[in-house]
Amino acid sequence: MTIKRFTKEWPLHLLLIPGVLIAFVFSYVPMAGISIAFERFIPTRGIFNSPWVGWNNFKLMMDYPGIDRIMLNTIYIAVMKIIGGLLVPITVAILLNEIRKEVFKRTVQTLVYLPHFLSWVLLGGILIDILSPSSGIINQFLGWFGIKPIFFLGSNSWFPYTLVISDVWKEFGFSTIVYLAALTSINPSLYEASEMDGAGRWKQTWHVTLPGMLPIIVLMATLSVGNILNAGFEQIFNLYGPAVYESGDILDTFVYRMGFEQVHYGLATAVGLLKSVVSLVLLSMSYAMAYRFAGYRIF
Repeated sequence: MTIKRFTKEWPLHLLLIPGVLIAFVFSYVPMAGISIAFERFIPTRGIFNSPWVGWNNFKLMMDYPGIDRIMLNTIYIAVMKIIGGLLVPITVAILLNEIRKEVFKRTVQTLVYLPHFLSWVLLGGILIDILSPSSGIINQFLGWFGIKPIFFLGSNSWFPYTLVISDVWKEFGFSTIVYLAALTSINPSLYEASEMDGAGRWKQTWHVTLPGMLPIIVLMATLSVGNILNAGFEQIFNLYGPAVYESGDILDTFVYRMGFEQVHYGLATAVGLLKSVVSLVLLSMSYAMAYRFAGYRIF
């Protein structure tokens, strides 16, 4: 940036100062705590006086029983959430785009968007009630067809799918708005031309709508790669229990248990640090892919 341009735009740069200070205090200063990953942390001695143990916490993490299962659960749940979080909102956006009654379209759009604003603490209580094997409305409905009650939140077979479906239900409304915005950028003359060529609604969707949405689909897909290790701590923490640790325990819940319940601060910090490093690499890769395939860039 030239001095002439900086002199002209300096008031705008001053507006950045509060945001930069907040980011520095709350995002960069706490990073001093990652040194706990290389220490046998003793709270009474603090971060700077605890004994140094080098890579021992990382070796303990790799040898910890069940760490491979926890890693597999994290990736499996996250990948299913990414797939569901792409397919459902794309489908709903295309269907909403076909509706000509604006009042109905706006109403549906608002209703599917509302769960995005609810916290997992509240939704967790609601899901526990409606999925209860004894009094839940879902199992009562299944009972009308002679299906035995299913313990959705207590069965290792059902728990991961319950997580994915409930997460997609909560968030697909927000993504739908993004895809609806992408649909407005498609030139209407393309639909008119395809209609003159005899294309029906299905062929128009396949040859006009989907290619028009492709850049934003690629962008959302590539950016979601960076969250491959973020399977959703808040959701799982509010819904799971020891009975479903085998299929529902992820890296974030493991870090919570090691740090706050079993006071293994060094091990918990080592797991969290490794997850952050891997996430940074994946996020950088996804950003590069988004720039290459969709032309997306922040700066």
